[in-house]
Amino acid sequence: MAMPISSAAGIPLLGNFIHGFVDFKGRPVTRRGSGGWKSAFFLIGVEMAERFAYFGISSNLIIYLTGPLGQSTATAAENVNAWSGTVSLLPLLGAFVADSFLGQYRTIIIASGIYILALGFLSLFAALYSYKSPDCQIVANLQTCSPSQFQSIFFFFSLYLFALAQGGHKPCLQAFGADQFDEKDPKECKDKSSFFNWWYFSTNLSIILSLFVLNYIQDNLSWALGFGIPCILMCLALIIFLLGTRTYRFCMPSDKRSPFVRIGLVFLNAARNWRTTPVAISKEEEALGIMHYQGSQQFKFLNKALVAPHDSKEDGQVCSITQIEEAKAVLRLAPIWTTCLGYAIVFSQVGTLFTKQGVTMDRSITSSLQIPAASLQSFSCLAVVVSISIYDRILVPIARSITRKSSGITMLQRIGTGMLLSFLSMVIAALVESQRLKIAAEHGLVDMPKATVPMSVWWLVPQYLICGISDVFVTVGLQEFFYDQVPIELKSLGLALYLSIFGIGSFLSSFLISVVEKATRGLGRDSWFSDNLNRAHIDYFYWLLAGISAAAFAAYLYFAKSYIYNRRNSL
Repeated sequence: MAMPISSAAGIPLLGNFIHGFVDFKGRPVTRRGSGGWKSAFFLIGVEMAERFAYFGISSNLIIYLTGPLGQSTATAAENVNAWSGTVSLLPLLGAFVADSFLGQYRTIIIASGIYILALGFLSLFAALYSYKSPDCQIVANLQTCSPSQFQSIFFFFSLYLFALAQGGHKPCLQAFGADQFDEKDPKECKDKSSFFNWWYFSTNLSIILSLFVLNYIQDNLSWALGFGIPCILMCLALIIFLLGTRTYRFCMPSDKRSPFVRIGLVFLNAARNWRTTPVAISKEEEALGIMHYQGSQQFKFLNKALVAPHDSKEDGQVCSITQIEEAKAVLRLAPIWTTCLGYAIVFSQVGTLFTKQGVTMDRSITSSLQIPAASLQSFSCLAVVVSISIYDRILVPIARSITRKSSGITMLQRIGTGMLLSFLSMVIAALVESQRLKIAAEHGLVDMPKATVPMSVWWLVPQYLICGISDVFVTVGLQEFFYDQVPIELKSLGLALYLSIFGIGSFLSSFLISVVEKATRGLGRDSWFSDNLNRAHIDYFYWLLAGISAAAFAAYLYFAKSYIYNRRNSL
């Protein structure tokens, strides 16, 4: 606790301390001596190392499964999809543990340790895995092996241990970084909005580097080295994180009870009091001196939690208005979360169908050099890097001068702009694919699936670029929105909810493809996803996705228009 001693004595005045924050020893912190960008730079550096490591494994995983491990393409794809979905949902577990028990700081340290252990196991597996096993075969000049049951168990144990570490690391680190900015201070409030932009900018730079460097090492030098470098980087990341400890701000919990328990009790009591009449609720509100305001008018059925079950006012049984408003804040997120799934389904196509299109097209750079189809994904990352710079340094200041808002435009306006752009990307993708099919037919290549269609692969660049630009608006907007709108002690869960949108979106995309595949396949008729892309109709699927995007965008506008922000500074 601080004492109001004169600054002439060299001790900060009481007003210089930040309410609700302490340092790593539990002492009050000053604005100048803690947090802000000085802490954020440590955490951004850690995130860059983590993203480099994560994409160093995930981006080339299917190649390792179908190559050295000798799995079929179908089996490898199933394994990758299952692992990717798990990766996107485990942050919910990590956030629960952090927000209820360990706190973000301890969770990050433990997750980093598990990360290093998992990457060490993967490196060890790749180094010791014998290519001279009697099960090895030479296929198309590539040596593939079928691992023993123990080897398979060890590999997938390491892989899912890696996913578990990512689930604890990903939501907590970004939430902890945003906590370094005090939203009650006008300058730091602006800095927090910029923090989300530069966080995503930095991670995309790291991803680009990982795609080029680690993929080359894994494909051409050594898988053990390709897995080992991320392990070394995560060791450095943990050291960097610990070095910044003295500068970090730590949020002080306002209630010793778990936030999940507090909010869960609201829904439980409201359900138990389902027969309570509005008159009884009004009397309870009057007795408690609760004033009506706009936010409380939503989900009024939760106000039944104000009344003690069975008229018993035992300690902990009656919910406060603060608890009820926290529950309402979480419930308000549901429509936004649901409508953004349409965007997540579109987002899933960048690394799959877009790449399959590129494989069939003319990828020549020179007479002897071709660009890999998968490398076109780097255009999305480049679009993110460039767009964030323009958005944060040019568009936001202009918008601030017009709207007088610290973030320029609201978070929901930002997300909506990105959803509109994703719709446009699907329209462009459908038109380009229609043209590709037309050219294939004109040149008699319909029944020649391995022939190169005389259409430059650069025609795909616009759809990649627009997807990247939409990502700047939607993904960064969702990060900031879900962080800002959840109760103060559920920040990690907020970011985990944002990540789960893309996990569920990936599963929905796979389900949609499966349904369309079965629905469009018939006797003597190729499906939309025929192995012969010149007979397939991916363009029809893109039009379907454009329709889904339009419907999701319309629903989003409806819910966003009526959404009530739970913080004044978010308006």
